[in-house]
Amino acid sequence: MAGKKSADPSPESIARANRQRLAAEEGARAMADVEKKAIAVRKNMERLRALRQAREAEEARMEALLPPESKVGRKKGYPK
Repeated sequence: MAGKKSADPSPESIARANRQRLAAEEGARAMADVEKKAIAVRKNMERLRALRQAREAEEARMEALLPPESKVGRKKGYPK
């Protein structure tokens, strides 16, 4: 009678199927959470990159407006 299968699943197989279903659902939620966090990180990196580029452009513009420094320095006389 070992080869005969009953029409009703055993409590162990029901529990196993339930655990597998729960694990699959939890895995899907975890993957969605990871993807959401990755999107947030990329969005923040894009925002920070735009801020850095704006700051660098402003610094370059301010540097271009400044008069060039003279290369001839003032001689300092030190008393002997």
